[in-house]
Amino acid sequence: MNNTSLHDMRRLEDLARLDTFVHRRHPVVKLLTTLAFLGVVVSFGRYEIGPLLPLVFYPVVVLSAAEIPAVPLLKRVLWAAPLILGVGVLNPLLEHGQVLVGGLALSRGWLTFLSLSLKSLLTVTAALLLIATTGMENVAAALRSLGVPRLFVLQLLLTYRYISVLGEEVERTLKAYALRAPGQHGVQRAAWGSMVGQLLLRTVDRAERVYQAMCLRGFAGEYHGGAGARISATDLAYGLSWGLFFAIARVYDIPALLGALTLGGWM
Repeated sequence: MNNTSLHDMRRLEDLARLDTFVHRRHPVVKLLTTLAFLGVVVSFGRYEIGPLLPLVFYPVVVLSAAEIPAVPLLKRVLWAAPLILGVGVLNPLLEHGQVLVGGLALSRGWLTFLSLSLKSLLTVTAALLLIATTGMENVAAALRSLGVPRLFVLQLLLTYRYISVLGEEVERTLKAYALRAPGQHGVQRAAWGSMVGQLLLRTVDRAERVYQAMCLRGFAGEYHGGAGARISATDLAYGLSWGLFFAIARVYDIPALLGALTLGGWM
């Protein structure tokens, strides 16, 4: 993991410090809105691609209103692309038959693959937007406000916060190996075991120092975040408006309705 990757991992927290309409909304409201969006997205069937398209409106609007740069966010979405392709690429080979979509006969396997890709794109983007507009600390505080167990929230927060520390240890270990073995490409197989062992020892030692630093700063097993403010009427209106849109997009096939209205207006 190079310095650029570590910088990219911290970029979301930097974006969370912006002051926009979306950033000022209560963390609990934004968390519930994101969960509602994820629930609606995954509730669609494997062949329902058209009805999913209106839900693209949510990340696009939030991205624009929060003044989040699109390119860095899309780069992070692409991190999940190998997993998505690995899961869905076999569908066109394993799932045969055809289904009619808008009068066209399309392969069931390809429809499943496209549906899975679109759902993954929407869900990953929504999760990243939540972090970029709220910050992981406020998300953790919102989870505690909703009654999520303390241990789970603490593990999530510390993993997110210190994954970059682990990356720095890996980078330092690889750099030390490269300096002691000039001219080699990669790590030789004979050194894998000792390198993993050294990395484990360095990680445990670093974790002990991090924990001691936390205790010196008053950590006593409970993390106190910044979601203690009251939910305002604007926050409620924000969440309810998106919830209503999600419900309409789930109940009605908006593209089909718009197509019928358009064709009806021309006839």
